[in-house]
Amino acid sequence: MPSGRTHDSITLWCLPPLAFLGWWLTQDGLLVLILCGCFLFSGLMFGPDLDIYSQQYQRWGCLKWVWLPYRRSMSHRSVLSHGVVIGTVLRVAYVTTLVLLTAITMYFLWSIWQQLCGNVGYWQSLFQPWLNGQMVGLSRSLQRDFHLWIAGFVGLELGSISHSMSDTVWSAVKRHRREQLQGGRSPAGRKSPAKKRQKRRR
Repeated sequence: MPSGRTHDSITLWCLPPLAFLGWWLTQDGLLVLILCGCFLFSGLMFGPDLDIYSQQYQRWGCLKWVWLPYRRSMSHRSVLSHGVVIGTVLRVAYVTTLVLLTAITMYFLWSIWQQLCGNVGYWQSLFQPWLNGQMVGLSRSLQRDFHLWIAGFVGLELGSISHSMSDTVWSAVKRHRREQLQGGRSPAGRKSPAKKRQKRRR
């Protein structure tokens, strides 16, 4: 498959046409910004190769450990990691779950700490309103800015597709070249049976 540098080049070369097409279709600057930003993010560090120790994986720096469970549960280039739509859906669901669990756990512990310090009577008086507020805010955002959420997901998916397509094309080219070499001439220095028979007659 192509190297990490080749994948990066493909992502960067595809970005201007995507921005032009997005603006031509929508005339919405914010939507195009989200579309292109998510495409760039997906192509550079949120793509299918997070299932191996890849350049995308290493770009997460000190946070790359969060992808270890994902890596260990996926076989490289499987449908679940490289498949159209399903690969992006699973990665988004994985990261969303981690973020939600981390945020809820931290605020839960902070609420209990506030009760232990005597700042509130019950930790539920802090935690429950905060949790309800987050859920209401997310619901309103999905209703009000649904087109922006879709643009973000489309950007992530296009970045993933560009990666998977380059892998497929690269593998097909290598397979074609290998078949040509195998079906071509015999290796240099090896005499054909006809030449061997002529030499014997002499």
